[in-house]
Formats: sequence, structure tokens, C-alpha cells
Amino acid sequence: MNPTHQRQQVDTACGCGSGCAASPAVGGPMASKATAVEPHRFRIANMDCASEESEIRRALDGVAGIRGLQFNLGDRELTIAAEDHALRLALDAIRKAGFKPEPLGVEDKSDGATAAAPTGFWASWGKLIAALGLAVAAEGLAFAFPDSWPAKALGMALAAVAIALAGFSVYGKGLSALRQGRLNINALMTVAVTGAFLIGQWPEAAMVMALYAIAEAIEARAVDRARNAIKSLLALAPEQAEVRQGDGSWTRVGVKAVVVDATVRIRPGERVPLDGVVTLGQSAIDQSPVTGESLPIDKAPGDEVYAGTINQSAALEFRVTAPASDSTLARIIHAVEQAQSSRAPTQRFVDRFAAIYTPAVFILAVAVALLAPWITDLTWMQAVYKALVLLVIACPCALVISTPVTVVSGLAAGARRGILIKGGVYLEDARKIKAVALDKTGTITEGKPKLVAFEPVDTGLDQRVLEGLAKSLAGRSDHPVSKAIAEGLSTADQEVGEFQAVAGRGVQGVIGNHSYALANHRWIEERGQCSAELETRLAVHEEAGRTVTLLANSERVMAICAVADTIKPSSAQAVADLKSLGVTPVMLTGDNIATARTVGSLAGIAEVRGNLLPEDKLQAIGELQQRLGITAMTGDGINDAPALAKADIGFAMGAAGTHTAMEAADVVVMNDDLRRLPETIRLSKRTHAVLWQNICLALGIKLVFLVLAIFDNASMWMAVFADMGASLLVVLNGLRLLGKQSSK
Repeated sequence: MNPTHQRQQVDTACGCGSGCAASPAVGGPMASKATAVEPHRFRIANMDCASEESEIRRALDGVAGIRGLQFNLGDRELTIAAEDHALRLALDAIRKAGFKPEPLGVEDKSDGATAAAPTGFWASWGKLIAALGLAVAAEGLAFAFPDSWPAKALGMALAAVAIALAGFSVYGKGLSALRQGRLNINALMTVAVTGAFLIGQWPEAAMVMALYAIAEAIEARAVDRARNAIKSLLALAPEQAEVRQGDGSWTRVGVKAVVVDATVRIRPGERVPLDGVVTLGQSAIDQSPVTGESLPIDKAPGDEVYAGTINQSAALEFRVTAPASDSTLARIIHAVEQAQSSRAPTQRFVDRFAAIYTPAVFILAVAVALLAPWITDLTWMQAVYKALVLLVIACPCALVISTPVTVVSGLAAGARRGILIKGGVYLEDARKIKAVALDKTGTITEGKPKLVAFEPVDTGLDQRVLEGLAKSLAGRSDHPVSKAIAEGLSTADQEVGEFQAVAGRGVQGVIGNHSYALANHRWIEERGQCSAELETRLAVHEEAGRTVTLLANSERVMAICAVADTIKPSSAQAVADLKSLGVTPVMLTGDNIATARTVGSLAGIAEVRGNLLPEDKLQAIGELQQRLGITAMTGDGINDAPALAKADIGFAMGAAGTHTAMEAADVVVMNDDLRRLPETIRLSKRTHAVLWQNICLALGIKLVFLVLAIFDNASMWMAVFADMGASLLVVLNGLRLLGKQSSK
């Protein structure tokens, strides 16, 4: 990967404040082998958004001996790589910050939504509904009996119970934050509600806390929808597999217990439980959950199948090639979880802005409380109340949550289409791409030769007879060109005697007492069987980038076989889509320039460069970056690794089941469809638009209520209602990306 990319993803070993860019996997680049330490995993039930991650980072700031942190907000998990003494200090710091880390075993797999969700109606919604009812009753008593001391006493008691029911956890975290001098949402709500209660606004204090708690619960459910869009992938693979035993019987066992090379059977309609290679049967497999392909793919012995895909038409048996923990589906889930941990550029901007905005409004609130009675006609109670309203407005919740929800939704939307984007930075930056360098073989073309023409040299000869001769010879060879000829001819082959492969020339053998050869152009010239007319015909194929093989007997050339790596049906449309987005496509290939130009012409690519070694492609990427700007590279993730690393964004094509491609690229396209590139750019543009819609929405609502509060037109419950309403709006707006399909 590009060293620049690594810098964006590496967390500092210690002192990792909220400005850190990301949280890498423990055991990754955060620590060398010499200093490697055992990673420890913890579940933190009340760590469910970016602001809480920042609080924990700040709590750990300055704890010596921490080698690395990995936050998985979707599962509410924190992994700490630290020495034993540093780990104890870190856990103490986290507890002091108001969080309760619970240790997880190595094999534990949490489900964030269920792990953190309270069980039972009372624990989840009952308390909140009761708190709201008590707050409404307190408001009613204050309105109906404003001067009655018994009513006031009862109202205060109802308000206190409502605050206790709705705000117990808020108070715990708020007091902890205040002790450490941090102004987070819990600290602001704790001060605002306590202050309102003390100055006699107890009905409003109860209403504020109840509304806040209910809105937080609704918001948490909405945020979980974005996270569960990825987590739901886990449900794609069944928990059990039907495995053949040593005595030939079949038994259903848990997928985690199935070993590599075991034989598994799947019936029509069942999901594939593990990655493998088909050994018996033929069927169509729906691969859309993994690769995003819309049409089922025919599978036969020798073809790969992936966990989570759906068998459609007939029973299959396959040999397991990877354990459940290392299946293609598991690697997709892991990669997206890692991507969620990396902060996108806009998210880093929002975090920095919120870190300035909240203290600024807090200082304004204190100034109002202390100075307003001296410079205006407000009483001290009125000034304090206005300051408390400003504290509620100072809450940055809507602003902070606006970016991670949108980014996670964008990542999930891409994964559903078979586009695995390995970080928010790439999701945002894809919209800036000005040029895409495309490898030819396997990216623009199918990546394997096919017979595209079979021409008798003498029209008097029977074509079916000639095809039979050519197929008989080609079928005995394992050369890719010979295989393409054999597969491309439907005529039945014949027995071949004295078969011989001549290195660098072709093959020959005896069929029906006559000697025949499948020879390349050079061998035909050496045999003295070329003619000016034949050279002219061969030149037409060679200029089109085709590999020519000739069928000849001992006297003359009988037929021409032309083999080529054919262009994918989707490539021309993909190139046209890229051009419509203002992106310049450039072909970089190691193939000869004649072939490259032919393929480029068919795909609609004007700028073609051939005969390139890996280092030449590397230089070409640098030149494109200088000339055109942000440049992406698209290749197979293995041979093109240097160019993928040099490019601003690397795309790996057709990477289902390929570990190397997963590691090399920034964006992994899980099938061979080049149209996923323009889809990624369009998704990036939509995500960027939604991000700034959310930022403007959150700040706009804040500004409106800030002005209303200054001019004495906003109450505290109105401020909290507006703040949490803004939070819900930005969450729902971000979730729109999950419902968007690719569109031009």
C-alpha cells in the first residue's frame, strides 16, 4: 500500500488524542515484532458513537506503554495492545471516564446491537416512557397550581423521579467528564438539568432529560441500522454445514469445526457455508451477496464457490479451501469493520470544529449568566436560565454524529454492490479522481484467450473436417492457446498418434495415417509453407492483436486459427461512464502495442501504452498524477502492486477469494465488472453531498436556536428538542445512502 495511505491509518503508540486518523488492527504496523504485545479485547456497552471514542482516546492520552488501540464501534469493542502494567492503568482511566470495559475471550464475537441493548420492555423503553409521563405530570401541576406549595412539592418529587429514570447514566458520565474538565454532551446536560432544577425550573428540567433520553434511544436505533447493514452480512453464511465423514455418511456440524479439504454437500436453495472448489455436480449460484453480480453464475467441477452465496438449481459437493474465519465473506466483513474505524477527512474536520465550538458556546453561556444582569434588565434567575439554554444548544451531538453515520452508510452501500472500500478517506476521495489507469488483461479483457476466428485457407476443403483435425491436436496440449482452440471448436476430435510438442513452435501428430501440425507463424516459415497471400491474411489478424496458429499437413497450410483475449462486455460501457464523469481512462499494459491499441479502440480508450514492465507502469502513474491530477490504478492487485501503491487510489478487480488483492488495493471490486469504478465515483459524490448537507443542517439549526435564545425566544426543552431533532434528521439523511442503487 502507498506509504501515504499507511500514515493515514496508523495510530500513535501512546498519547493518541482525538485527532488521530484511525485505529489499525492490533499487531499491524503499530508495533514491531521486538515490541509486540498481547492484544486484549473489551466490550464497552455505552461506547456507540465517535464522540465516546474521542472521550476514551482523551482518557488514555498520556498513559505510557499503550502500543495501539482499535475501536470497533459497530460491536462496541475496544482492543488494547499494551503491557500488563499499562493495561491496568488504561482500564482505570477508562473507568474514570464513565465507561465499564468488560473483557472478551479470543473466540468471543459480539453483536453490538444486542450486546448493548437492555433486555425487557422496562429496561429499554418502559423507563423512558414513565419518565416522560412523570415530566408531563410535573408540567401539568406547575401550570394548574402555580402557587400551591403541596403541588410544587409533589411536582418537584415527580420531576426528580423522572430525571432519575431517564438520566441516571447521563449523570454518571457527565459528572465523570466534569471532574476531568471535559465538556461533552453528558457534561452539558448534567449542568443544564441540575441548574434548571435548582433555579426552580424543575418541570422543564424533567422534560429536558426525558426528551433527551428518548431521542438518544431513537437515534441509537437509527445508527444501529447503518452498522447492522454490514453486520447483517454475518447472517449470510449458515451456522452448520453437511460434511462427509470417513465412513461415507453425511453429518451436519458447526461451520467453525469444518477443516480445510473436508467435503461439504449443499442442496438447491441452501446457502454455501464455506469457501471451496466444486468436486461434484453442476448448478447455478447466486453470488450477489458477495460479488454484487446480478445474474447467477454456472458452477461445475473445478469452479470456486464462496460462503454466503446461494445454490439455486442442483445439489453440489465441494472441497473446503478456507476455514470459516478466513472465508471471503469473513474477510469482507473484517475489512469493512476496519474501514469504519478510520476517520474520513470530513469527519476529522467536524471533530476539530466541535472541539472549538462547544467550549466557545460554553464560555458564551457563562458570560451571559455573569454579565447579562449588569448590562441588561434581566434578573439573575433569567440570566442563569438563558445560560442553561445556551448550554443545551452547545451540544455538538448532531454535528459529530452527522459524518460517521453517513460514511458507514456509504461503505455499506458499496459492499452491497460488491465494492469493498477500505476506509472513509477513499470513499470521500474517489470523487476527485481525474484519471484511471487500466491494466488490460483481466481488467478490460476477460484475461484468458478465446478462439475468435477459424478460416480454411482453401475453400475447397471441408471446414468440419479441418476443425476436427485442429481440435484433435489442440486437445492433447496444455498450452493456453491450444486449450482455447480446443474449447472453441465443437467438432468431435479423433485419435492422435505420435503426438509431439515442439517448444516455441507448436504441436504435431499423426491422424488417420497422415501427419499434421498446429504451428505458429515462425514454424510455418521454417517449414517453407508461407506464401505472400498467406502473409497478407496473417497480417490482418496480427494487426488486430490476435495470436495466430496454423493447421498444416506435410505439404501446405490448411486453416488459420486466430486466438485473442476478448474484451469484457461491460468494459466499453464502463469507459464511457468514466468519460461522462470527467475522468480520463488510460490503458497501461505489458502486451505489445498493436494488441493494446486494438483493445483500446474496442473499449473506447484513446491513450494506450504497451510493452510496459512493472517499473514502467510505476513511472506512468507518476506522470499521470503530474499531468492530470488524482489518479487511480486498476489491476489484479498482484502483478500491478507497485502501480497500485503509487496511485492515489488502487482498485483491485475480480478479487473474490484473493488474499493478495485484498491487501494491495484501497478499493476491492469483488467481481470482474469494470462498471463498478464509475459506480464508486458516483457513490463518493453522493456521500460527499450528504456529508455537507448534514453539516449545514446541524449548524443551521444550531444557529437559529442560538439567535432565538439570545433574543429570549427559546426555552430549554425547545433547545433540546431541536438539538436531538437535528441529530435524528442527519442520521436519517445519512441512511438514505443505504437505499440508493447505482445510478448515473
